[in-house]
Amino acid sequence: MPPSDPRVDPRTEPVLVMGAGAIGCFVGGRLAASGVPVHFVGRPRVLDALRLHGLTLSDLEAPTRTLPPQALSVQASCTGLAAGLVLLTVKSGATEDAARELAAALPAGTLVLSLQNGIGNAAAAQRAAPGLVCIAGMVPFNVAEQQPGHYHRGTTGVLAAQDHPALRPWREAFATAGLPLQLHADLRAVQWAKLLLNLNNPVNALSGLPLRAQLLDRRYRRVLAALQEEALAALAAAGITPAKLTPLPPGLVPRVLRLPTPLFRLVAARMLKIDERARSSMADDLALGRPTEVDALCGEVARLAASTGGAAPLNERMVKLVQAWPQQPRPISSQELLQEFGLH
Repeated sequence: MPPSDPRVDPRTEPVLVMGAGAIGCFVGGRLAASGVPVHFVGRPRVLDALRLHGLTLSDLEAPTRTLPPQALSVQASCTGLAAGLVLLTVKSGATEDAARELAAALPAGTLVLSLQNGIGNAAAAQRAAPGLVCIAGMVPFNVAEQQPGHYHRGTTGVLAAQDHPALRPWREAFATAGLPLQLHADLRAVQWAKLLLNLNNPVNALSGLPLRAQLLDRRYRRVLAALQEEALAALAAAGITPAKLTPLPPGLVPRVLRLPTPLFRLVAARMLKIDERARSSMADDLALGRPTEVDALCGEVARLAASTGGAAPLNERMVKLVQAWPQQPRPISSQELLQEFGLH
């Protein structure tokens, strides 16, 4: 029976996490904790920690779960592994290489769900591995590595994916793992809505602060509001209406971000329902000297604007700031960041 057959039984088919980082370890770990067989493929640093410490999953809203090392299938590559579903969780820049590696190891028709930031990763994976079935997904919550082998979800939200017959049987497995999966006929509006929220990732990374502390600084919020407004203008010019992922419509979020902090605390109480330890994955990337996904976020806004004859200079500036950060690695104050963007 081909892995993408809609009659596949997720209770017996393994899941392969390709790119076991924060998201891959958390989502794959929750599935494994619920009884789904899961293979973790990733970087040596992460895999060594899993082999030594096991996997601990803590959560803003759920009890902590721990899987001992002997309960984990930790693999250096996907060669020789079976999988009914692949969770593609590598960084955006590694998408095509990962897809080609999967195509060389797995049968044609294997189902691949991209749980990556940005807009075009599933399409890029499909181009690189036309024999696979690559589906776009979206992770709305934040996961941060607290210490080796310990991953913490600090915000809330529901997983989303492009609807596909082969993915429908897996919804029960995700629900049992405490990770409900919503399927959408058109995921593009959802992806763009998530990207609007993810424009805070580089702001947070440059601030050096936890997410909640950074969002309580009005000057950082003003930078985020300006990035979002530029993206909203590009979306409008392209005829794309982003989905509503928060209690507020996307078009109102920049106005709320600019409110004085005492009023922002009241109006955006749900936005601030963030664990004190939460930070963006981009902050982790900068701290560890890894390439970031800023081009898949701010760069995507700039490309969308250019596609309709417009421009997104603030998002372009943010790409340059993040890419230049390793040459002078220090937190950038909110006042400095305002000045960088000409927002006085």
